[in-house]
Amino acid sequence: IPLLRRALAMSKRPLFLFASPWTAPAWMRSNGDVRGKGTLKGKAGDKYHKTWANYFIKFLDEYAKHNVTFWAVTAQNEPLAGLFTPPQAPTIAFTAAQQRDFIAQDLGPALARSPHRTRLLMLDDQRIHLPHWAKVVLGNATAARYVAGLAVHWYLDAIVPPGCSLEATHKLFPDHFLLYTEACTGFFMFR
Repeated sequence: IPLLRRALAMSKRPLFLFASPWTAPAWMRSNGDVRGKGTLKGKAGDKYHKTWANYFIKFLDEYAKHNVTFWAVTAQNEPLAGLFTPPQAPTIAFTAAQQRDFIAQDLGPALARSPHRTRLLMLDDQRIHLPHWAKVVLGNATAARYVAGLAVHWYLDAIVPPGCSLEATHKLFPDHFLLYTEACTGFFMFR
């Protein structure tokens, strides 16, 4: 919080902060651990999913107490990485259908009921998953009304041309923006 406050104070322009979760607490996860392959217990609409959605609101509430507000949150950081990550990585696995249902039944309504004007971003993973992921989530009218845009990572961009991922998604869903949210150099060890 002190670093965010300093950055906000130093900036000549407004900063638009977003937050992206890695994992839920161990007691909410199918494997009983914050690390490794696991999903949220149960299914959308149940106590685990509603509680996880309320964690987002509590997070926003606590930062707001320190005059730090978030422009957006993502539903999950790299939801498909949860299927492939090393055993020590903290993550939650979601399929596109699971993320759609979580957004439509739990996270979207929780954000809408909250006092926060925080936007919701979906995917937050590689563009290789587009446009399929967008069709599944934004193809559902309930989920689509809660989603402002799509968060995209760039690590596997060389595999999928932008025309068949970003451009195709934009043509299908022009009212939802596309935003690169995560990138770094040195991702591949041989480079």
